Amino acid sequence: MTKLSVNINKVATLRNARGGNNPNVLAVAHDAELFGAQGITVHPRPDERHIRYQDVRDLKPLITTEFNIEGNPIDSFVALVLEVVPKQVTLVPDGHDQLTSNHGWDTIENKTFLTDICKTFKEAGIRTSIFVDPDPKMVESAKACGADRVELYTEPYASGYAANREAAIAPFIAAAEEAKKVGLGLNAGHDLSLENLHYYHQMIPWTDEVSIGHAIICDALYMGLRETIKKYLQALL
Repeated sequence: MTKLSVNINKVATLRNARGGNNPNVLAVAHDAELFGAQGITVHPRPDERHIRYQDVRDLKPLITTEFNIEGNPIDSFVALVLEVVPKQVTLVPDGHDQLTSNHGWDTIENKTFLTDICKTFKEAGIRTSIFVDPDPKMVESAKACGADRVELYTEPYASGYAANREAAIAPFIAAAEEAKKVGLGLNAGHDLSLENLHYYHQMIPWTDEVSIGHAIICDALYMGLRETIKKYLQALL
């Protein structure tokens, strides 16, 4: 069964636009779980333009499913993750001023660094996933770095889906097959939506988890969070 982890960054973006605590990030996380989400994802960035470090601390005791913290493992991020000890940490190569994630790690070039980081988190009992492009070589090297899982960066699939979904999914199948071959767990995320999620899951049903935020929050504006999560869960059947 592929789990749905709801990324609540966009809820924090809306809150931060006006100050105060509306919408309430903690309440939305609770409701997402209540409505069937099997995980909550946050991606705190150094400028705290959406999820703040304190949000991460406040969320930990409230989450009853799987808590996934993703981000670039700079010193402050590493310290936060080791303090909170989520179920999973996802390593993402974001620049400090990057609008959103737009590529995965080169796990060959950064092997020494990633190996050290994976060791640090795994010694703390945290499942560690590395965000990678759909390249079997990057997947294979992620295993050599000591990762437990990889998360495939799915924006290229999403952007190519309408024109030719078979061609768009092909490199992801190859990368997913490599993950299975080397014994890595498999996650996926970025620009997955109700338009493209079912086909992705149909073609790579051994995916352990998808992390979806932007599309879910956008759909919830029209359908409500309960109905939206229901539809995403149906797409994973």
